[in-house]
Amino acid sequence: MTNLQEEVQSRRTFAIISHPDAGKTTLTEKLLLFGGAIRDAGTVKARKTGKYATSDWMEIEKQRGISVTSSVMQFDYDDFRVNILDTPGHQDFSEDTYRTLMAVDSAVMIIDSAKGIEDQTIKLFKVCRMRGIPIFTFVNKMDRQGKMPLELLAELEEVLGIESYPMNWPIGMGKDFIGIYDRFNNRIEQFKKEGEERFLPLDESGELMDGNELKDSQLYEQTLEEIMLLSEAGNQFSEEAIANGTLSPVFFGSALTAFGVQTFLDAYLQFAPAPQPRAATTGEIDPLAKDFSGFIFKIQANMNPKHRDRIAFLRICSGKFERGMSVNLSRTSKPINLSSSTQFLADDRNTVNEAVAGDIIGLYDTGNYQIGDTITTSKDMYQFERLPQFTPELFMRVTAKNVMKQKHFHKGINQLVQEGAIQLFKTVRMEEYLLGAVGQLQFEVFEHRMRNEYNVEVIMERMGNKITRWAVEEKIDENLHNSRSILVKDRYDKYAFLFENEFALRWFKDKNPDVELFNPMDDVGRQ
Repeated sequence: MTNLQEEVQSRRTFAIISHPDAGKTTLTEKLLLFGGAIRDAGTVKARKTGKYATSDWMEIEKQRGISVTSSVMQFDYDDFRVNILDTPGHQDFSEDTYRTLMAVDSAVMIIDSAKGIEDQTIKLFKVCRMRGIPIFTFVNKMDRQGKMPLELLAELEEVLGIESYPMNWPIGMGKDFIGIYDRFNNRIEQFKKEGEERFLPLDESGELMDGNELKDSQLYEQTLEEIMLLSEAGNQFSEEAIANGTLSPVFFGSALTAFGVQTFLDAYLQFAPAPQPRAATTGEIDPLAKDFSGFIFKIQANMNPKHRDRIAFLRICSGKFERGMSVNLSRTSKPINLSSSTQFLADDRNTVNEAVAGDIIGLYDTGNYQIGDTITTSKDMYQFERLPQFTPELFMRVTAKNVMKQKHFHKGINQLVQEGAIQLFKTVRMEEYLLGAVGQLQFEVFEHRMRNEYNVEVIMERMGNKITRWAVEEKIDENLHNSRSILVKDRYDKYAFLFENEFALRWFKDKNPDVELFNPMDDVGRQ
């Protein structure tokens, strides 16, 4: 790498957000195809063929056809190096997705044309808006019957509160889908056409040349009317508004057939931001700064079940990574040698020797790292902004079915808890293991992985919903423990209470005004 500035400016790092089944993993695959990273694309629905989307690597994902972990993929395209973070689609894994969104510079939001804006999309969109990152919208499945395009734009603006600018516009939909009117490139891209026939140039007034048979189509005439309406009454295109996240460029297409995907990718790379400065305790850290820095946003155990390894995912925020370099872990002020590192294409990994700001790399972890850790070569022991810690709502009591497998049980539970999807607590008196999560599927994944990766059958006893509040004080009277306010310690030995309901929480506060409680989610501006 000869020029750090050129390398950093060529990076584009984004996450794909959507509701389950909107086509997130399928779009990811097609982007990898255009980037030359894979040669063949299966779809998560093609179960009879045995093919699955290449970004879903965990066995339970293949069985269910969903993403429950964040995959990282990297490819080169047109002098750009693209880092895609394919986030979990299932709402029970929103915590992993929220943390992933802290590691990107922009987001691609996929909307199912038939269903419009869905609940999970709204939640994830709000995190993007909170961070002020640019959002690019891909309206998928135009080759199926769906909502009218103008209705979808109205939803974007009314439900999400963001202005939109259609970069292209569909000509028909479903069985009558002809293609897209490309406003940005001033051409028509035809569906199910290849080679020179695929693109039809438009004249200066935005119309087809005389003699083209498409000009006689009623759908073409309707499209011209809608384009005129958009030009006169729609939002103005603004690079500045895109950059500050207040205007979303909208693209229409079909991820399954790869139609409109390359057109989207070309425009995205042109307008998406390169790595941006990051807030830290000493001020903003410039991505072009000489000192290397980054933060851990995810830890994943057993990506390679044969080797029982654990990978810490690092977003590089400044400077240049070189394998073998020595860095400081800000939390402990201890030096660490980064001798083992990897880059990803789903479950394929290669050793990486160099990387720059914007890149996502994996560090082999023997227990040094925690989610949110900052590492840097700077003498200033600064920390990047805190990652959100969710408050678990569902709880299970967990034990090993076979008492002879306690060693494997403890190893498995400790490694999986460090990934951050589930939280571990121990009751203060009996030291029973309790697991907390924000969704039921997390427990199912935990049970599946304990059985398949650690060869341990577990007994899960449902405890229902609880309200979790941590105690500010380091010492707590253990007599405060009762069935309605269970006193526990988290894996960092901090006291917390699991309250039966809101009434139990209020009653406890009234009776124990000296015990100060807090919710960690309040620290990141969300209730």
